[in-house]
Amino acid sequence: MKSIVYTKYGLPDVLKLKEVERPVPLDDEVLVEVHAASVNAYDWHFLTADVFLIRLMGGLLKPKKMTLGADVAGRVIAVGKEIKRFQAGDEVFGIAKGGSGGFAEYVCAREKILELKPSNVSFEEAAAVPMAALTALQGLRDEGQIEPGEKVLIHGASGGVGTFAVQIAKSYGANVTAVCSSRNMEIALSIGADHVIDYTRDDFTKNGDLYDLILVANGNRSILEYKRSLKPKAICVLVGGGSAPIVSLLTGMLLQWWISKTEGKKIGSFLANINQKDLAYIKGLLESGKIKSVIDRSYMLGDTAEALRYLGEGHAKGKIVVTVEQGV
Repeated sequence: MKSIVYTKYGLPDVLKLKEVERPVPLDDEVLVEVHAASVNAYDWHFLTADVFLIRLMGGLLKPKKMTLGADVAGRVIAVGKEIKRFQAGDEVFGIAKGGSGGFAEYVCAREKILELKPSNVSFEEAAAVPMAALTALQGLRDEGQIEPGEKVLIHGASGGVGTFAVQIAKSYGANVTAVCSSRNMEIALSIGADHVIDYTRDDFTKNGDLYDLILVANGNRSILEYKRSLKPKAICVLVGGGSAPIVSLLTGMLLQWWISKTEGKKIGSFLANINQKDLAYIKGLLESGKIKSVIDRSYMLGDTAEALRYLGEGHAKGKIVVTVEQGV
């Protein structure tokens, strides 16, 4: 089968399309014929090792895993003997085993991080969902403790996590303000934002508006600036760990603790917990039409390096997907 592989950290040029052996599912796994996958910052970090912790987890000098691609959608072609929920022929979406290997014609996945694909979405739309939508959901619901009627601000509202965050916040009955560039304001409005702020013209941290919850999907403001836009006892959720130096991360954690202790405003970072229960919840939102995937560009499997390169430029509107044509 064809798969995208890499043997050293670096920019997308190190990615190669090669013939490799097709994986064999273990007893608690299914083998998925991949029809689409999507690109995440997660893949970029493991490709470039721009976060030092990546080297500690995935190989100090070179990657232990030679594949990328967490988000997948496709058709089940084989199941392990312990599998109860799926059978050959089922259309599914979810996370590849170990969070890698999705940029290929076939991949194994564990039963507990897969769901049946809703019939009203395409493989490409389904592949765009798992990591970004689960991050948005857990950031708003679990970390942000979102409530109906709250004023919620999404900073970085036009990216992968941000577009889902706007829609999920609206599904909870929040009043949503989206922060993005002028070229993406139309997208933010089209997915339900009540208000849009063009960060190239207006500074939301200085306009005097206060929010119950701020979710930072992509932003470069300081913790003190976010604090200024929070109501008393409000919450600011910073998505992901970012690529800041370790000293800056530790300083930020100390500042977050101090703000919480002295002012009661909670500011903190988190990483998503990929699980079947939340994936099923997202599936329900897709089926009801309360959320949809916003796809910027689609690339063929052989052009995965270009997909990662475009992601690295930081201007994607919504998600970037990779389409896999079987037998080509």
